[in-house]
Amino acid sequence: MAREPKKEIILGVTASIAIYKSCEIIRRLKQEGLSVTVVMTEEAEGLIRPIVFSSLSGNRVYRDMFDSPVDYEIEHISLADKADLVLIAPATANIIAKIAGGICDDLLSCVVCATKAPVVIAPAMNENMYQHKITQGNIEKLKDLGYKIIGPVRGRLADGRIGLGHLASVEDISKAVKKGLKMAA
Repeated sequence: MAREPKKEIILGVTASIAIYKSCEIIRRLKQEGLSVTVVMTEEAEGLIRPIVFSSLSGNRVYRDMFDSPVDYEIEHISLADKADLVLIAPATANIIAKIAGGICDDLLSCVVCATKAPVVIAPAMNENMYQHKITQGNIEKLKDLGYKIIGPVRGRLADGRIGLGHLASVEDISKAVKKGLKMAA
């Protein structure tokens, strides 16, 4: 009996201090039988090395629109096409604003713009940034466009204060991915 191919999750990783949780997200999604390919923003590389994500996912990590091509495909299109779901976790105010505004100036924002797959976004940032009217307006715009937002929770933030902006739990993110895959099927 032929095995059903693994569902492909494109995991977008941005420069939030919550980036370390992306490692556990990869582990959890792989335990669920999913394939995970990571697309990092340039700023995210300032917090964690791509080799960590490559080791955990077992796949190449994509970082730049103009990396030397391995197979001479247009990467943002091929990644967008192979995605069964795009997950951005953690998502900064910057990437949320870019996507809401249709700005495609890095590989991750181009993948999101080019995909027909469901997109799930898990914000993580300082409480003031999360609650800012512009960020909230961008989140509402994305919701209206059909993007699934997994809101942050109250917790310890990078500045040491407790506030709303802490990345949702790995369990909640995993549940949202599974639900998004079912809705896309």
